[in-house]
Amino acid sequence: MDADIVADAVLGVTRSLSGRRWLWRAGEERVAAGIAQRLNLPEIVSRLLAARGVGIEAAADFLEPTLRVMLPDPSVLTDMDGAADRLAEAVRRGETSAVFGDYDVDGACGSALLAGFLRGLGCTVHCHVPDRIKEGYGPNGPALASLVARGASLVVCVDCGTAAADTLALLAGQADVVVLDHHKAEGPPPAILATVNPNRLDDTSGLGMLCAAGVAFLTAIATVRALRRQGWFATRAEPDLMGLLDLVALATVCDVMPLTGVNRAFVCQGLKVMARRSRPGIAALLEVTQAREALNASTCGFALGPRINAGGRISEADLGLRLLLCEDRVEALALAERLEAVNRQRQDVEAGIMETALRSAEAQVASGHAAVLVMGDGWHPGVVGIVAGRIKERFNRPACVAGLAEGVGKGSGRSVPGVDLGAAVIAARQAGLLLTGGGHAMAAGFSIRAEQADAFHAFLNERLAGAAALPSAADLMVEGTLSVPGATAEVARQLE
Repeated sequence: MDADIVADAVLGVTRSLSGRRWLWRAGEERVAAGIAQRLNLPEIVSRLLAARGVGIEAAADFLEPTLRVMLPDPSVLTDMDGAADRLAEAVRRGETSAVFGDYDVDGACGSALLAGFLRGLGCTVHCHVPDRIKEGYGPNGPALASLVARGASLVVCVDCGTAAADTLALLAGQADVVVLDHHKAEGPPPAILATVNPNRLDDTSGLGMLCAAGVAFLTAIATVRALRRQGWFATRAEPDLMGLLDLVALATVCDVMPLTGVNRAFVCQGLKVMARRSRPGIAALLEVTQAREALNASTCGFALGPRINAGGRISEADLGLRLLLCEDRVEALALAERLEAVNRQRQDVEAGIMETALRSAEAQVASGHAAVLVMGDGWHPGVVGIVAGRIKERFNRPACVAGLAEGVGKGSGRSVPGVDLGAAVIAARQAGLLLTGGGHAMAAGFSIRAEQADAFHAFLNERLAGAAALPSAADLMVEGTLSVPGATAEVARQLE
């Protein structure tokens, strides 16, 4: 039992009807009392803060996060100054640039942020988002060659590129390359102009919690600073960087980054920007989803995110990016309606796989497997990650799901807290069990020959053996209780 778990029952309840254990987790009473006294908060609110590791000194900034206090100096990121200087040079010289982005929400938001920022400074910017099935994840030779053929002398990879050293080497002597990424690196960075990634092995910034859009935002700040230093804005207006925070907030939430530190400030301020509905693409998507209530993280994660992702999953990979970059409200509404239709199609495809996958997963869990591996012929690789997430939620086990085509499976995995699936997938690839594979603790992607499925499953079961002891449903962590008379509107407001 974790050190901060002080009881395995709450109000006499040990387990809910769904099978979830009720565990009481409390922070230090002294810290809770100190927070309540300093900030004049109800006891329940201060208890929740203490239970989540928020100290007395940090509580005020946690509740009212501001970029003025929390924004780091972009230069603490390795290679940032070189990247910013090169982007500033492209602006001054009027170069044609290219943005190569990933097909998920973080990639779309980070790419839209950077492309819109550079276009606002007068640059011509071409964008490319790879087709998930035809091109796969990350930079590829034909796409890069096409961008150079269109005149790009600078290529910026957003939310990808850290592991693409061989592919990026193809641009040597043709275009400079900058990578803005956040995925964990396994080795040295590519031999390119700059790799700005807080999770590269030699980065000491302590900003590993940033998503790629967050890295892109700091890059925009550093670029403006470089241009200001060079006198570029002596006769020109500086761009409104705060207006980009709606994209950073959306990406941070949808990429499931921790909402602490600067990320918390990004989301808090970004939601305020989003509420103004000044970005036609987001305004149109909010209209299509009929979002009527105050915008919050749930709006990003459950309304906007799945629809922006839908294009990259089963349709036009760049549809979400085009929506976010669109400046015409009529065109934006048409794009949003297309994404809504694609998202419904995605739901139908997902439902067609889910029943079969759940039956197989249930049998594996009943047999004592630590991890679930489910594969099926013709399953669309664009939805297998969602199916893996559903299985993980249902059985509280790390789950990998892959669609097979011509003897090769393309899959995704999702994990539970405390079980590093990404490291296991990387180790399996290094052991020769996978064609490709990588990820982070909670999510991974891979490709595999069908005949290696049993060996890969056995490897996961051995590597993640501790997961077999997990309860069949995730524990319910209770951090405070509230009496009926104490459940006032003011307490509800403060909790929210």
